[in-house]
Amino acid sequence: MTMRPFTSTISIDEAHAIIEAGVSPIDRIESVPLADARGRVLARDVVARFDVPPFDRASMDGYAVVAADTAGATREQGRRLELIGRLYTGDVPTVTVTPGSCVEIATGAPIPLGADAVIMVEETAQRGADVELFTSVRLGQNIGPRGADIAVGDTVLRAGQVLNASRIGALAALGCADAEVWVRPSVAILSTGNEIAELGRPLAPGQIYDINRYTLAAVVAEHGGAATAISTARDTVEALHQAIDSCLGHDLIVFSGGSSVGERDLILDVIRERGEVRFHGIAVKPGKPTLFGMLGGRPVFGMPGYPTSCLSNAYILLVPALRRMARLPSSAPRRLTMPLAARVASVAGRHQFYSVRVEDGYAVPAFKASGDITSISRADGYIEIAMDVTVVEAGTAVVVTLF
Repeated sequence: MTMRPFTSTISIDEAHAIIEAGVSPIDRIESVPLADARGRVLARDVVARFDVPPFDRASMDGYAVVAADTAGATREQGRRLELIGRLYTGDVPTVTVTPGSCVEIATGAPIPLGADAVIMVEETAQRGADVELFTSVRLGQNIGPRGADIAVGDTVLRAGQVLNASRIGALAALGCADAEVWVRPSVAILSTGNEIAELGRPLAPGQIYDINRYTLAAVVAEHGGAATAISTARDTVEALHQAIDSCLGHDLIVFSGGSSVGERDLILDVIRERGEVRFHGIAVKPGKPTLFGMLGGRPVFGMPGYPTSCLSNAYILLVPALRRMARLPSSAPRRLTMPLAARVASVAGRHQFYSVRVEDGYAVPAFKASGDITSISRADGYIEIAMDVTVVEAGTAVVVTLF
């Protein structure tokens, strides 16, 4: 067997810089139904074409009145007005309030002509055909004026904003059935290796199930991309060339496996033949045999085959690149500072991302091995150990970045 050991590696900061230079924001726009717009990035400013609300409306249940009619009203000395009608939401006013009269009105109903205030129902009592008022109201009280929320011509939302529940609500208030958003980056996910088996099939001797296809797809979906799984490629140059042909219709390609230094780790050779390798090998643990390059003008990641290494570098390297392509703001993971529960050893010369659980206010070591998915599935986040640190003692205050 012919091995090709790494002769050099780059730092994690150098890797980030190279990746950032190699990815560009998506420049395609699509229109999506408002019901499907959550999490999408708005592509154009939204300007109001009409006022919201489009009419003056009652802000509570009560009676629409002429404010001057209520002057001096108290519990001891009420004022009586003639009740001349009722208005509910969706009604069109057909009566005019004049001095000495009032209209019963529901919250959200349009204010009838002549009325300039609403007195809340709790401050009134109905007396046959009249209504007795027990307090005074000022001009405009308890009325939501036309355009109070959004005025015609207002820029309601700006391009680049991520559509959340409230922003979708603003679009709905303007009657927008669709939203113009940036297209999600299309990501081809390709597992490689003769040992990889499809889920749901019995394992043959020497086989393992494909973990990385599903962890990578989950990361892509969570950070603004649209993942497409490509059929697993065997460890031959011909199979990898065919697999790449299947990936070229996508914006980003992510391989897992085949990026290390063994005889059958062929991704490096194939990408060099068809495109450009911008780095191969990072001074990190886990995930040293990571590759980044360009194929047909699109970025390509070669992730380690070991599940923990693959997923760790997906969080550290793939997520920032993907969010940049998707025009999403940079990820801002939650971080906690707490003491380390047990001593952790590290390898000199490699920046380590060490998985931990958060238990009873302590960061509890969770890392087992790069090939063990439970190193991350049983963890809440990770701590970073600098290249020049070989031991972090129990009780040391560490910063936990939560997944």
